Amino acid sequence: MLSNLSQNTTNEKWEPKIVAFFCNWCTYTAADLAGVSRLKHAPNARIIRVMCSGRVDPQFILDAFAKGADGVLIGGCHPGDCHYMEGNYKALRRMRLLHRMMYDMGIEKDRFRLEWISASEGEKVRTVINDMVEKIRALGPLGLPKRFVEWDKEMESFEERVLGKEEAVHA
Repeated sequence: MLSNLSQNTTNEKWEPKIVAFFCNWCTYTAADLAGVSRLKHAPNARIIRVMCSGRVDPQFILDAFAKGADGVLIGGCHPGDCHYMEGNYKALRRMRLLHRMMYDMGIEKDRFRLEWISASEGEKVRTVINDMVEKIRALGPLGLPKRFVEWDKEMESFEERVLGKEEAVHA
């Protein structure tokens, strides 16, 4: 029986790579609280501090996937508690649009997640990261950089067919 976990070239077990964009005022502070409280979570998330979840440009998320991330997590203040008034609502609107776009790209919904985590919720940081790592482990590697190569080949083949038909019409 095949395992859901892929093996890399050195026969080590594959581990998901998660890029996490955390709001400075709430989620990043909660992650710090988790750390000083010695709450251990999976080491798979690379945390990037942003001033507000609303400042996470959709291109950051797409770039993370394009550069090999298996999942992206955004952490922001609870609705109504944003330091910048409505930044978290902006993040929510962007997330919904990105989910639609990623669906069209073949990226599973569980690979992109938005969570509201206040500064006092260190335990929630641990729970969310661990849960996301397990869900992505079950999905397996995304491998988007390899897909780009395949898509480029498909486009080249398509272009050759179109040019061939145009030449036949003009001949």
